[in-house]
Amino acid sequence: MSMAKFKNLNPNILVIGDLMLDRYLWGSADRISPEAPVPVVAVKKESETLGGAGNVANNLVALGANVTMLSVVGNDETASKVRDKLVNVGVRDELIVEKGRNTSLKTRVIATHSQMLRFDVESVADISMESNEKIIDFCKKNLTDFDCLLLSDYKKGVLSDSLTKELISMANSNNIPVLADPKGKDYSKYKGATLLTPNKKEASEATDINIKDEASLIAAGMKLKNDIKLKYSIITLSEDGIGIFENNKMTKLPTLAREVYDVTGAGDTVLASLAFALSAKVNIIEACAFANKAAAVVVSKIGSATATLEEIVAYENSEEKDGFEDKLIPLEEAVKIANKHKKNGKKVVFTNGCFDILHFGHVKYLSEAKKTGDILILGLNTDASVKRLKGENRPINCEFDRAMVLAGLEAVDYVVLFDENTPLNLISKIVPNILIKGADYKPEEIVGYDIVTKNGGSVKTIKFVEGKSTTKTIEKIVENGGKC
Repeated sequence: MSMAKFKNLNPNILVIGDLMLDRYLWGSADRISPEAPVPVVAVKKESETLGGAGNVANNLVALGANVTMLSVVGNDETASKVRDKLVNVGVRDELIVEKGRNTSLKTRVIATHSQMLRFDVESVADISMESNEKIIDFCKKNLTDFDCLLLSDYKKGVLSDSLTKELISMANSNNIPVLADPKGKDYSKYKGATLLTPNKKEASEATDINIKDEASLIAAGMKLKNDIKLKYSIITLSEDGIGIFENNKMTKLPTLAREVYDVTGAGDTVLASLAFALSAKVNIIEACAFANKAAAVVVSKIGSATATLEEIVAYENSEEKDGFEDKLIPLEEAVKIANKHKKNGKKVVFTNGCFDILHFGHVKYLSEAKKTGDILILGLNTDASVKRLKGENRPINCEFDRAMVLAGLEAVDYVVLFDENTPLNLISKIVPNILIKGADYKPEEIVGYDIVTKNGGSVKTIKFVEGKSTTKTIEKIVENGGKC
């Protein structure tokens, strides 16, 4: 799926739902209280982030959407903090203040990498009739200004049954997609929505179908579509991806995440990215594929996170690599890749060499080089270049074999062959942020030093592992029969 259709897309999206402030108290628990058998947490720092509908808004902004937040809060300090955070991330604030209501505040106490306790201050009763009417009035006047309506329901009272039904009816009357993350077991209030984003457990509870295999999964997906009159029926399947249901069949898009560090907020990311994609007028398969990629980016991060369009593009590009063979690229492609990563704030590292017979010294050197930045591009001398530098009996391994062995290393992101005696041409075109060479050189003596430093980069040296070299390896083979 090409990302071109999403480039420069800035849809206007209205988010209505339950706003929260997530507060974290970070510390350590080294002793038990003398007052009760509970741990004493020594708080070392505090942090606060937008939660609930606020996290959905964060995800939309990260993708490039123009977001308006419509919600109901209390007349309290938490509401002021929420408002400030919305403004700071660029969300248009349309908050309705209701006297006597508590803005949702969830405080988590975390010690030794574990959540010890959570305590909430919030109101969960339905909002007042006056607040309800203010939301309806805003939508009557402004709904046609938006490309999509997104309902973020956390069962905290903003999206009552009657309000939700009326909002969906208004959106449908104006041909505006309306997406919702449903809560509870009764989905009847969402009838007529464009799509819902339940997970497998939620879908099972809402349909009273025990989802235990593909057949029951399809039955649940189709029941949701037919009973709730959805335009699209999807069920998120965690590590199995997303299921899309039509005509008693399922199209499954498998999960794309290679590394999962934290699933916090992944559901909000899926909801936001589906809204963003549907605003680009793509079909539901493309929208779900886009959401899958966004979720893969987010779960590879720690904590409630967001995915930018640039990160999704980078993920898609890396996903297209079939294996380490694709790491061998021409100089022209290396230049494009380096420019893309530098534009996205990544540090491009460059080093070069013959790397004839790979040994521990090489692996250690390349591992240390990669640690200095984000993307390591390795310039590799061609066979002709090696012969000029090392003599007619070198290299032992041909350039393709050497390139493939290097490409198989995790530390190496790309390999570029060069035929000159020095990598000056490569460096002048790639212009890395960091230039690496062995410590037997002084930085100012390294080829490319002037180019890199004049462009704001740095030149660093790394010590070789003593006694490790291709020459010594060859001597050992010849003289000692290869014995250690």
